Amino acid sequence: MGGAVSAGEDNDELIDNLKEAQYIRTELVEQAFRAIDRADYYLEEFKDNAYKDLAWKHGNIHLSAPCIYSEVMEALDLQPGLSFLNLGSGTGYLSSMVGLILGPFGVNHGVELHSDVIEYAKQKLDFFIKTSDSFDKFEFCEPSFVIGNCLEISPDCTQYDRVYCGAGVQKEHEDYMKNLLKVGGILVMPLEEKLTKITRIGPSAWETKKILAVSFAPLIQPNHSDSGKSRLVHLPPVAVRSLQDLARIAIRGTIKKIIHQETMSKNGNGLKNPPRFKRRRVRRRRMETIVFLDKEVFASRISNPSDDNNNSEDTEDERREEEETKPSELKPDPPVNFLREKVLSLPLPDPLKYYLLYYREK
Repeated sequence: MGGAVSAGEDNDELIDNLKEAQYIRTELVEQAFRAIDRADYYLEEFKDNAYKDLAWKHGNIHLSAPCIYSEVMEALDLQPGLSFLNLGSGTGYLSSMVGLILGPFGVNHGVELHSDVIEYAKQKLDFFIKTSDSFDKFEFCEPSFVIGNCLEISPDCTQYDRVYCGAGVQKEHEDYMKNLLKVGGILVMPLEEKLTKITRIGPSAWETKKILAVSFAPLIQPNHSDSGKSRLVHLPPVAVRSLQDLARIAIRGTIKKIIHQETMSKNGNGLKNPPRFKRRRVRRRRMETIVFLDKEVFASRISNPSDDNNNSEDTEDERREEEETKPSELKPDPPVNFLREKVLSLPLPDPLKYYLLYYREK
């Protein structure tokens, strides 16, 4: 499923294409997509396909097409502080993007059927937290993943503000999914071959909107062949932040405000980073010579003695000339992690600095 937009050369170009095609329409969703490189969730040998608008599957590991994820993110209407449940959380790519928007006081839970995929998701989450400079631009609602069949969630579980199901839902399970929502909540799921948005507008009132046609593998039905221990899925409790965590969030927030004020005073109007430029390929054309001779007109190409033998060399020369004449301003400097620089410059013990940076390795 996918292929709605052209392939990009990197994550930013993929997002540019999604914006141009109107799959990404809001700034919050754009920021989340740019912050997490889709290729980081691919196995190394498959990364060449990461920026294509296509789904990817290898064994139990699965990623939906970027155009699907962007439609899901937009339909969920995410806001800081909400609770989110991801049914079929997979690699954690979507849950991590959602966590960037929910912020430190949100709730971010995922249910995944396969234990090896949960392990993979935890590895990718840890890699993002410890290595990505974009992580420091947000206060993150870290996702928690539990193993189990999402059709066997304990009936005494809490309800959520936002729910997404990443597998095809049969009509018989529609009410089950709706009951996971709080009043005012939004559920997004593939239902009868349509990506569907359902808003709970009252205890027994629903508003349904079909978004686009999709093709998802169906939910795997629970297997009750061996009636041993209970298979009920118990979701993580909604934990209260520790005083230590609250202090870290407050300190990081204060430092970010100081950095923003310094940037504003330095730039005057606080302009955003200049837009990324794409260089057009320039082709050199051979000059044609017009010769007038006794009222006759002859068109011919004046060639150097070496032209006939060095056509391939000429192409290589053109390529080198393009590289040499490429304006230096089109090569953006690598992004600066101002929060990290500011924290490391503070007169604090190293363990406290590392704690403020979430034990970052970079």
